[in-house]
Amino acid sequence: MVATIDEGELRAARQRLTEEMKRLLPYYRRSDEDAVAGIPVDSEYIIFVIDTSGSMQNYSWPKVLQKVEETLEVYPKVKGIQVLNDMGNYMFNQYAGRWIPDSPRRRRIILEQLLSWRAFSNSSPVEGIEKAIRTFHAWDKEISIYVFGDEFTGESAQRVIDRVAQLNRPDAHGRRLVRVHAVGFSIDTNDP
Repeated sequence: MVATIDEGELRAARQRLTEEMKRLLPYYRRSDEDAVAGIPVDSEYIIFVIDTSGSMQNYSWPKVLQKVEETLEVYPKVKGIQVLNDMGNYMFNQYAGRWIPDSPRRRRIILEQLLSWRAFSNSSPVEGIEKAIRTFHAWDKEISIYVFGDEFTGESAQRVIDRVAQLNRPDAHGRRLVRVHAVGFSIDTNDP
């Protein structure tokens, strides 16, 4: 009998807490500790879409390696990782269409593989972003896509923005399929 009363009290307390949480939600402000450079880092899954063009390889690759490593560090543990190039080619074909399990060893392998990854690139992230969204989106998953690139060779940057916005349009509650973050690298031929 005592256990039944305790369970009932717990259910009532839980319901009150849920109602209180709903009431306070409009006033909630995420801690600055949950963001890096203004980018929220609360996703459970992360996808890298990396421009593997010659200009990236020749001028920015050490910085790309550094930024991928830094991004992984701000996500100490995620449920899955994926790495595609801007064309939508997987870094690891054995994980095509599925998540790479997160572990310190897998992270090291990703960074090691990046050192020599030479996949064909057209310097336009549309194909990679599209494949990432279409393949991995799920409403029950918080997914962030990090797009790394140095230039754009398509017809119009606005067309890229429009295409990504079309693919990643919000639902009735304003939630988008994924978060897309872009990291730009300058082409500095004087930088060793």
